[in-house]
Amino acid sequence: MNKPLSSKDWFGKSSAGLILGFTLALGAAGLFQRLAGVGDTFFSTKGQFAMWLMSPVWALTLSFCFMFRSTARAWCWLAIANLAIWAIVLLPGGSHP
Repeated sequence: MNKPLSSKDWFGKSSAGLILGFTLALGAAGLFQRLAGVGDTFFSTKGQFAMWLMSPVWALTLSFCFMFRSTARAWCWLAIANLAIWAIVLLPGGSHP
């Protein structure tokens, strides 16, 4: 049976959201940067959007990390999400224009 959500695992879930949420937000910004073809123009509109994209992604990850049933699930799912996004970002010659 599914156990109900509780607040007893708050430290593990919040640390997963803080640490892995940051790297997930960084990966999301890097993915947007590659897909938008920002390159080295960080002071352009697209470059600024890529930079400021980190804040809402990190905040949403930190907010939703408490919806996991356990600390282990939070760490596992966020680690899988990080691996997926960073594999796309670091893919050699992937979506770079």
